[in-house]
Amino acid sequence: MIKEWPKQPSPWLSSAYYTLVLEPLYMIDERPKMPSQWLSLTMHWRVIREQKVVTEDLADISAFLKMIPPFDRLPEDRVSQILRLIVICYVRKGESLPPKDVLEPNLYILRTGSLNYLNAAGELLGKFTEGEICAVFCQPVAADEVQISADEDSLIYMINYAAFKQLLVGFKQVSQFFSATSEQRLQLEVSQLADEAKISNSLMDVTIDSIYHGPAATIEQDTSIGDTAIRMTQLNYSSLLVVNQGELVGIVTDKDIRERCVAQGVAVTQSVGSIATVDIVSIESDKNAFDALIMMNNMRVHHLPVMHNSVLVGMVTATDLMNKEGQNAVHLTASIQKAGSVTQLVEISQLIPKLQQRMAKMGTTGDHVGKHVTAITNGITARLIELAQQQFGSAPMKFAWVVAGSQARHEQFCHTDQDNGMILQAEPNAEQDQWFKNLAKFVCDGLAQCGYVYCPGDIMATNDQWRVSVEKWHQYFHRWVSNPSPQALLNSSVFFDLSFVYGDVGLLQQVRSKFLAKTTANSLLQSHLSRNALTLRPPLGFFRDFVLVAKGEHKNTLDLKHSGVAPIVELARIYALSLGIDAVNTLERLRKSAGSSLLSKASARSLIDAFEFFGSLRLQHQARQINRGQGVDNYLPPQEISKLEREHLKDAFKVIKTLQEARQKDF
Repeated sequence: MIKEWPKQPSPWLSSAYYTLVLEPLYMIDERPKMPSQWLSLTMHWRVIREQKVVTEDLADISAFLKMIPPFDRLPEDRVSQILRLIVICYVRKGESLPPKDVLEPNLYILRTGSLNYLNAAGELLGKFTEGEICAVFCQPVAADEVQISADEDSLIYMINYAAFKQLLVGFKQVSQFFSATSEQRLQLEVSQLADEAKISNSLMDVTIDSIYHGPAATIEQDTSIGDTAIRMTQLNYSSLLVVNQGELVGIVTDKDIRERCVAQGVAVTQSVGSIATVDIVSIESDKNAFDALIMMNNMRVHHLPVMHNSVLVGMVTATDLMNKEGQNAVHLTASIQKAGSVTQLVEISQLIPKLQQRMAKMGTTGDHVGKHVTAITNGITARLIELAQQQFGSAPMKFAWVVAGSQARHEQFCHTDQDNGMILQAEPNAEQDQWFKNLAKFVCDGLAQCGYVYCPGDIMATNDQWRVSVEKWHQYFHRWVSNPSPQALLNSSVFFDLSFVYGDVGLLQQVRSKFLAKTTANSLLQSHLSRNALTLRPPLGFFRDFVLVAKGEHKNTLDLKHSGVAPIVELARIYALSLGIDAVNTLERLRKSAGSSLLSKASARSLIDAFEFFGSLRLQHQARQINRGQGVDNYLPPQEISKLEREHLKDAFKVIKTLQEARQKDF
């Protein structure tokens, strides 16, 4: 585009900058005799002699601009007006921006070359490369807070920001791209994704208070079983909540009357309290319907009392959820509970990719999909345990089947590997141990048949090490927390994310409460976990583009899981363990940590936005793979996403890098 540069600077211009001011605003026929407004920048002028050259240059620059987000969202006439504002600068290696004497804010668009973006201490925060926009000086920022310098000889388009903003009136999204920080741009993108997700008929968007039946149908615990059955018949209800002077104490169902009264020969004159199920779980009315689904799956129940400020107000049933959601995760979960064999569960599991693809097309967020898929996986796991007990008999003692990884965090996409274990009430004898070993093999083999591959690290209940008593689990966590060796850190990073699936939830609660008490005050463990987390660096050392996988099957792709999702999961876990937060889900951990001494509300919001954006990219990528009949993975070819999505992706990586650096300073 530029045919040549002046061979030598004039005696009154000593800078390493060269400038071409575009026709038609500035048509120069000869070197000016005195400095103009642009000459105050101490730049050399190139004399434009041929209108043809200028026209060719304009067409070339126009085509270039229209390839760059968000200019690609502007109409042709607006791009033409922006061209009139452009000043072309040639910046030699080592020179800084903005040029001397430039006081007004300017945009800098890199045509060729590269710029370093450094903080006040001279630390590299990132790079601007060909086709990227440096809008650092368009935002309120102290001149000594950041440094922009040329990493190599660079050709740059400079645009006066005040005049540029006037041309963006009526184009809000484009204007916000330049006026916002990377965190704000990412938040805007995620909020737009959330708006699109509202077209999905998801239980995540429905609160319990919009679907429960109230007031609650109750019966006093000293009422006879016979009178209770009569009342249920009159109301045409399959269950009643049992109360004691208005206080909820349990629930009685048709099944209870059949199995605990009639089948056992218990007199119908006995009090209903004698056959009721006590210590039942309930749900607050402000929770969403998906929380109810998770609780029903985990507790293997079909009814949940609904509370408002701890006062009983009604009941929500599995049928209520099914009617609300239709042919989706709830329907599949109901089918899972009726499955009579592993073969039937395998058939149901084959629908999971189709469900995920359907939800992706509907605009459902990654968070919602993760919870739906996890609910199905939990349902399959629980049904396998029940089928195993039909074959091997009842468990010889109380136990809890627990899971780790993305399943524990309710962030699972279709068919990942297994991460599970068992917490036993006590140390088993040889016969009891064999029973639990048979159970573990049946369940893990069944999960593998359903598409959940065996854990490469053998973190499964079939491994004797992860099928032990409560006391042994206490010993594990004590050792990991007290002596955070590399292997201990690896184990703890897995098992600090435990979640309950089947059995006695109290066993897991015992383990969790004890290790949280240890981690909260253990700065040594927090330091080691932080150092471990910082090894998962986002690919922000990019030059020209992202750092891609260098070799192997996934060469030239972005690893969204390990480069994007995993660093946020690690940070959220550290915040939660340090603050004694018992949440396992990443977004819940971040929300509960927000505003604490470790994480500001603004930083938490940025991490949440980044996590949700990565989830959206993973979901859409896997939907494309499912549509092509391929197996799903987390390796995204950059060419699959738009240039604007690339910019948002870089914003998300910058958020992670900033929070990692803050963590590094703390430890």
